[in-house]
Amino acid sequence: MRYFAFGAVLLLGGALLATIVGCGLFDRAEGVRVALDWTPNTNHTGLLVAEERGFFRDVELELRLVEPGPTVALQLVAVGHADFGITSQEYVTMARAQGIPVVSVAALFPHNTSGFASPSDREIRSPSDFAGKTYAGWGSEMEEVIIRTVMEQDDADANDVEFVNIGTIDFTTAVRLDIADFYWVFYGWQGVHAELEGIAFDFLPLRDQAEVLDYYTPVLITSERTISDRPDLVARFLQAVAQGYTTAALAPAASAELLLDYAPELDRELVLASQQWLAGESVTVTSEWGRQEEKVWSGFAAWALENGLIETAIDPLAAFTNVYLPEEDEG
Repeated sequence: MRYFAFGAVLLLGGALLATIVGCGLFDRAEGVRVALDWTPNTNHTGLLVAEERGFFRDVELELRLVEPGPTVALQLVAVGHADFGITSQEYVTMARAQGIPVVSVAALFPHNTSGFASPSDREIRSPSDFAGKTYAGWGSEMEEVIIRTVMEQDDADANDVEFVNIGTIDFTTAVRLDIADFYWVFYGWQGVHAELEGIAFDFLPLRDQAEVLDYYTPVLITSERTISDRPDLVARFLQAVAQGYTTAALAPAASAELLLDYAPELDRELVLASQQWLAGESVTVTSEWGRQEEKVWSGFAAWALENGLIETAIDPLAAFTNVYLPEEDEG
């Protein structure tokens, strides 16, 4: 059964809700609205684990999910229609350059898990091999800037790449249709899916191509107003979420089952394999989960400004905070 809707906020966890009401705890629970960045996938499993294991209940919160999309999630948080949202560091950086007061309060994973994938027969082993090839993406300026950045570091020219816009066509389908030579994918979902489908491909992780590209994606955000008015809410929420994500990393198979219960239309094999892969990319100690480094934010902000992705410099220290993350593991 699904407990979310586009453009609406619905309660997650009907069975758990009945338990809470029966125990007399519901009156104390405070609804907390979280806007997802995409349709349900393994990036979100930690939230479901936190709900099912009672971590939200322990801090007197009641999880409600909204499923709008990455930029819409940011906008909902900015205007107060969601308390928290999932997006990425690049969107936070661009938003703050436009005066939108959102703040990253936790990184879901410590490193960027995306990169460039290409069918193995294209023999793309480094960014210099992009020259003379066709790249297929969703038509953002950032894609071109990233490709230019990694090619220049490899003494190659991005002008030798042909760009085509394929919107939201997934990597596996695009390879089968032979649309292009290389693509930007998140390995934890698209790469794992391609593996399961038997597609032979090479993968160049962004974090291995340039230090500045090992930025945080996805991140949890809230608004400056929520931080100012309700710091207790931020701390309680992050306590529960940190427990949820570290538990998901320690028990990926069981956690994947929760995602499948929530979104039964998902491919079971893919969810199980993706959750297992992400476990290897995750922080498993609650007191270490979610932490972000200033050098990652300052380096990315400077790179974005230098390459015209933002027109106004931002203060990196105002764009993120570790203050509300749990300091000790919860027993």
